[in-house]
Amino acid sequence: MRKFYEQLLENNKKWVETSLAKDPNYFADLAKGQQPPLLWIGCSDSRVPANEIVGAKPGEVFVHRNIANMVVHSDMNMLSVLDYAVNVLKIKHIIVCGHYGCGGVKAAMGHQSVGIIDNWLRHIKDEYRLHDKYLNSIENEEERFNAFVEINTKEQVYNLAKTSIVQNAWKNGQDLMLHGWVYGLNSGFVTDLDVNIASNDELDEVYQLDL
Repeated sequence: MRKFYEQLLENNKKWVETSLAKDPNYFADLAKGQQPPLLWIGCSDSRVPANEIVGAKPGEVFVHRNIANMVVHSDMNMLSVLDYAVNVLKIKHIIVCGHYGCGGVKAAMGHQSVGIIDNWLRHIKDEYRLHDKYLNSIENEEERFNAFVEINTKEQVYNLAKTSIVQNAWKNGQDLMLHGWVYGLNSGFVTDLDVNIASNDELDEVYQLDL
C-alpha cells in the first residue's frame, strides 16, 4: 500500500519534469486562469477520462463526474458546477457522456441492493419504467443494456435543458449547445447520439420556463 502511494508522488514529479521540458511556461500559463469551451458531464468510472477521450489539454475541459453521468434536478453539486460553467466560464458546449458497460446502469436494471447508492440508482430505474415497453422488447440482454445506456444519456441531456440555468442562458442569447455521447470502452470511439439541443423549443411545453 505504501509503495503504491509513494509511486504516485514519484509519478507527479516525473510528469512535472516532462511537462516543463516540453514547455517551460506550462504551469505558469495554466495558473493565469481557465476559459474552457466545454463542460463534460461523465461517469465516475476510471476508464472514461474526459480529456484523453477528446484529445484535450488541461484547461480545455471543465469536468463533472458522478455514477452513471446523471443530471438530477436536486443535485446541488451538479447544479453548482453547471451554474459556474454557464454563467462564469461562459462555456459553449455541454457534453453528457455515458459509456457502454456502465455499472450504474447495469445495477439499475437489476434488483440487488448495493447500499446507499440504491437511492441514486432510483433515478435510473425511473427512466427504465418510462421506456420499459421498448427495452423489454429487446430479447438480447447485452443489446438491451446498451440501448438503456443510450437512453439514460439522452434523458440526462434533456434534464440539462430543463434546468433554469440553461434556459436562462438561452433566454439571454448565450451560445450554448447540449450534446449526448456514449463512449465505447472496447473501442475508444464515441457515438454521437444525435441529441443536440440549443433552445428550449425542443422541450415539452410543461418544461419551458418563462424567465
